[in-house]
Amino acid sequence: MKTLVEIHVLQNYAPSNLNRDDTGAPKDAFFGGCRRARISSQCLKRNVREYFKSKNDKYFSNRTKRIVDDLKTKLQPKLKDSKDFSDENLVKAIEVAINCIGAGDKKVKVEKDKKNGQLKTDVLLFLSNNEIGSLADVIENSFADLVKGKASKEVIEQVRAALDGKENKSRLTLDIALFGRMLAVMPDKNQNAACQVAHAISTHAINREFDFFTAIDDLKPEETTGSDMMGDMEFTSACFYRYAIIDYEKLVENLNGNNQFALDGIKTFLDGFILSEPTGKQNSTAAHNPPEFVSIAVRHDTAPRNLCNAFEIPIRVSKDESLTKKSAEKLAAKAKALDSLYKTKSNSRFTCVEDTFGEKFTIEGLGEKKDSIPDLVDWAVKELESKEV
Repeated sequence: MKTLVEIHVLQNYAPSNLNRDDTGAPKDAFFGGCRRARISSQCLKRNVREYFKSKNDKYFSNRTKRIVDDLKTKLQPKLKDSKDFSDENLVKAIEVAINCIGAGDKKVKVEKDKKNGQLKTDVLLFLSNNEIGSLADVIENSFADLVKGKASKEVIEQVRAALDGKENKSRLTLDIALFGRMLAVMPDKNQNAACQVAHAISTHAINREFDFFTAIDDLKPEETTGSDMMGDMEFTSACFYRYAIIDYEKLVENLNGNNQFALDGIKTFLDGFILSEPTGKQNSTAAHNPPEFVSIAVRHDTAPRNLCNAFEIPIRVSKDESLTKKSAEKLAAKAKALDSLYKTKSNSRFTCVEDTFGEKFTIEGLGEKKDSIPDLVDWAVKELESKEV
């Protein structure tokens, strides 16, 4: 039996520029024949990973080119009394070990950054703390051989084993298990994602606006007039629909069958998906507007169901209507219509902020109303607890 955990979020942001394109403008997309505000899925996943980082090392892995410095920090205290130790030899041993990462002609290389001379790998490596720690152990144990400039076949196998999560459980990090991993140099170490995250788009049409700003030199003479800097920034204000889905069985598989970790991970993901937010231009806009409507579904033996088409016809409201509330009504109506079309049951719950929706607000299509976000997340986890994988 396949089990899917889906989360639908409506979040109305104040004027802001949360996720920019290459020109500095807010990202957007055309949907339903009109321009919508957009926050990229990559941005949303990054925010969730930062939330994981604040919670537990088992949840977060490092995507980095700066593994040389991390390994140096770990190894210097352990090797400083070794016969062949010097900073130069340590870097040499680390480089030789890193060059063992890869398959065939595809090997990771260490090179100097042209700007600051810092040693970096030529590709981004997405590695857990346990994997980096295992690699450091290999270098420590084989230091005398590595400083000679060439790794033996045995050391090469040990380096590969250090990155083999199936053997040493080092892949037990939530972000790799959820979002996957692609290492072009070591395709056998790739991890298929258990989670998919959609681009967030506005439920309504938007027009970009411009903020013209100036800055004054605080120390200029009083008789001097005019600004000393000027510019402009584009911004939007939008009610976003956000959607993500987790394949529960795939998550358990990615976590080496650790069912309890999968349950804890889903709770952490749901909390993070709801609470985390983009950081773009927040010092200039302070658009810290938490979601006011959230629905979660736990569905069995069925296909994923992104409800974005509820907003194919953009939402329009009068001056006395709530954009978030009307969006929620459309979302529920779409869920109900699809359940009717496919003869399925949603098995979902929702919650919403009382002052916008009213204490007795009810809708058909998204199940019963829960009193709070924690109650909603706890319901979803309890729905999974009795399931055997």
